Amino acid sequence: MNSTTTKAPNKSSSVRPPSARSTAKRLAGAAPSVRREKSAESPSDPATTPLSDDDTDTDTTEPAQVSSDPPEVTADDEAATSDHEEESAAAPTRRARVRAALTGRRTRRIFTVVVTLVAIVGVALAGWFGMEWKQARDVDNAATAAKSVAEQYAVSLTSVSADSVDKDFATVLGGATGGFKDMYAKSSAQLRQLLVDNKADAQGKVIASGIQSATTDKVVVLLFIDQTVRNASTPEPRIDRSRVVMTMDKVGDRWLASKVDLP
Repeated sequence: MNSTTTKAPNKSSSVRPPSARSTAKRLAGAAPSVRREKSAESPSDPATTPLSDDDTDTDTTEPAQVSSDPPEVTADDEAATSDHEEESAAAPTRRARVRAALTGRRTRRIFTVVVTLVAIVGVALAGWFGMEWKQARDVDNAATAAKSVAEQYAVSLTSVSADSVDKDFATVLGGATGGFKDMYAKSSAQLRQLLVDNKADAQGKVIASGIQSATTDKVVVLLFIDQTVRNASTPEPRIDRSRVVMTMDKVGDRWLASKVDLP
């Protein structure tokens, strides 16, 4: 019995190998599409649009996805923006602090200079006022001392007696100096004889006195003197009133009369 052998169809010969185009189509159809949100500006999503044969032939790579959404802001970006805003806000503050510091230093320097100048001027004025005050005090002390001596000397000058003429003249010469002393010494001999012959007696008294001018070594004193006079021809006392300008010079530690005027 003849058996008929049925040959199995050769699958390798009946099935055509897939072409590159069909493979690309399957890959394109099987590739999952990238889901993205549609925006108002792009109604269609290019990622979900099927690729044509021409597109698969020319470019097998997926097209670049272009998103119209705003870029995502990360924490680093927010921190950088915050730092920039803080720096922008702090810049005027730093400038104000720097300006305030410079102004403060300038003000302190000006204040220091002003205080130093005021101190120097104050010391100078204090020294000047101190010297002026000391000089004024010295002049006042000199005027007071010279005035007191002039009053006593005026009494000695206007008080003389025939019984004590030599002693009285010695007292007058002892309190004089300069031109007045020389003049009185020359006229004392004639005056002595006149006093003795007339048995004259005179007694002076200072009514008032004042300072005309004064320095530490020369004082001019104005004196008002009442002189009571008696003599042999006029036994009743007579009062002579006179005004005397007496210049007192300081010689050593003494005040002496250098000039006597009867204006």
